Amino acid sequence: MRKTKRKKHTKTITKIVLFSGILIGGGIGIVTIMNRNVPEKRLMEYMKYIEKGEYEQMYAMLDQKKSSMNSKEEFIERNSKIYEGIEMSDLSITDITAKRKENGNAAVSYTTNMQTAAGNVEFTNNAVFSHNWTGYHLIWQDQLIFPELSATDKVQVTLEEAKRGNILDRNGRQLAGEGTASSVGIVPGRMENREDTIKKLAEYLGIGADEIEDKLKADWVKADSFVPVATIPKIQEVDLLTVNPDETVLEEKEKQDTLLKIPGIMLSDVKVRTYYLKEAASHLVGYVQAVTAEDLQEHKGEGYRTNSVIGKTGLETLYEKELKGTDGCEICIVDANGNKKSVIAYEPKKDGEDIHTTIDGDLQSTLYEQFKEDRGCSVALNPYTGEVLALVSTPSYDNNDFVRGMDNSQWSALNENEDRPLYNRFRQTWCPGSTFKPVIAAIGLKVGAFTANDDFGNEGLAWQKDSSWGDYTVTTLHDYAPVILKNALIYSDNIYFAKAALKIGADQLMQSLNQIGFNQELPFDIKMSESQYSNTDKIETEIQLADSGYGQGQILVNPLHLASIYTAFLNDGNMIKPYLHADGSTSSEIWIKDAFSPQIVLEVMEGLEGVVNNPEGTGYGACREDIRLAGKTGTAELKATKEDTSGTEIGWFTVFTTDRDTENPILLISMVENVKDIGGSGYVVEKDKAILDEYLGNE
Repeated sequence: MRKTKRKKHTKTITKIVLFSGILIGGGIGIVTIMNRNVPEKRLMEYMKYIEKGEYEQMYAMLDQKKSSMNSKEEFIERNSKIYEGIEMSDLSITDITAKRKENGNAAVSYTTNMQTAAGNVEFTNNAVFSHNWTGYHLIWQDQLIFPELSATDKVQVTLEEAKRGNILDRNGRQLAGEGTASSVGIVPGRMENREDTIKKLAEYLGIGADEIEDKLKADWVKADSFVPVATIPKIQEVDLLTVNPDETVLEEKEKQDTLLKIPGIMLSDVKVRTYYLKEAASHLVGYVQAVTAEDLQEHKGEGYRTNSVIGKTGLETLYEKELKGTDGCEICIVDANGNKKSVIAYEPKKDGEDIHTTIDGDLQSTLYEQFKEDRGCSVALNPYTGEVLALVSTPSYDNNDFVRGMDNSQWSALNENEDRPLYNRFRQTWCPGSTFKPVIAAIGLKVGAFTANDDFGNEGLAWQKDSSWGDYTVTTLHDYAPVILKNALIYSDNIYFAKAALKIGADQLMQSLNQIGFNQELPFDIKMSESQYSNTDKIETEIQLADSGYGQGQILVNPLHLASIYTAFLNDGNMIKPYLHADGSTSSEIWIKDAFSPQIVLEVMEGLEGVVNNPEGTGYGACREDIRLAGKTGTAELKATKEDTSGTEIGWFTVFTTDRDTENPILLISMVENVKDIGGSGYVVEKDKAILDEYLGNE
């Protein structure tokens, strides 16, 4: 009896050691040995491999003799195509129940839950495991993927592309939406001279012949295939029927007609994202492009696919989530003949939202046309509501080119252009020059540094505080009397406002500027650069303080922020918050309450009205008889030293309607980077007058 027991004991030990040697040596371990003998855990192990896409490990768990697919390659291809095709993620199984059979096999029932391209999928299923001395092994059948799936069936994924939302102006006019372009391509079987055809098309498109060759060599291309090579603007018949057709349109039409005479070359209409104001609104609206690998990684799980587009700049990226929509998707099982057997999941498409803006497309275009040759920017808003009517940066570029695709020469021309057409100027900060004087005036009156009727004294055309300034002086252009606030604004007196800044003092000026939005983010849809009063954290010297008084020194202001400050002169001292996304309401929202008192507003406005309506005013060129205007011109000198004669001059004009009951109230600020030798700020006044004549109507 003892001898028999010893033998059994010895055999048992030998068996365990043998298993340990084999399994631990393979890097699996004791835990795996235990799992191999528990069918429920074997199922969970298999499902984890599915989640990770580790198909070889899945195959290694099979009873390969009893499974319906013995080839590892076929198994991997079948599973990977289905699971990756449906974009499976977040796989989990619950309600696991195992029933062991007399032959040692086990049947495991369970509930599967997973996310797919068509939403959540849940179903109950059964898995069968065979058993031998190494544990349980999965007997794989196609039904393990989906219960209804047979070996001859396929899983079909059908996508329904969501329409991207439109971007609209205040009148419902499309700033961005679906349009038609022309796809130019080749039908290989119709070419008579392959080399010559490719060469001519390459010359027309400005691309390399090898690039076209690569497209023609794609696996899917057949003799009768249309192989798209590039997308070009579609020539609309209506453009050709106008009284004076655009020369560039006529030239392009002639080129396309010549191209189409070459056998094998064809044009086909294609739907593309289209920007209807082109250069006039490109910096504002922005553009979309095809997603990159980085985009797909960054926006994983947000519904983007390799053929998706995504907003890259401007409103297209600002409102990307609202505009993009959600593609529809159906996952179904079809038989060998392509007949639909069952629908596994269905998610209807959700088109993107339309974005309604406060922009006036006509005003936007008018501003662009006036300033398109200048380096500058313009902002316009309704000063009572804060509705932004226009945001223009010049020179500009056609954002449609980014959608259709640009060749290297086009891209280089944009990047190497010294006028920097890609640079968005309305988002930057600039030296405001004399347009800043009303701000200094209002602050001085607020802190009690002086009154509107204080006479600062006639100093002539040059002044310095005392000899401590060395040879530094403040100069002005006009001699007048009395030297009071109203006249100082009308004549744009640098000396008056240099004295005003000194009377206010650096600490009070910095504190007051911070109170009206300096060194803080403008509360606006588009991120703007922050206005500043110094390159450091404070105004460092007395001369810097004096220069700040007339908008020089180290004062830099964002144009939209400056416009918001000016709204205080029309709203009893309250600064109105600018906004761009129209929600159907035109009520104003105060950004900074009581920036100035109503009395201060009256005193500053007396001077600002004089600037435009007094014949001596620097903005008199914009004066109208029918509609009362007010405003302020400005010329900021940018030079290395006081003696520098090679510096540039920034020209400004801020102009606005003064009557709340005006049919189309507007506050317009325009800036041109270099007005030296072309009329100074008067150059800007002349152009803004033409814009106002069109917007408000000719007198």
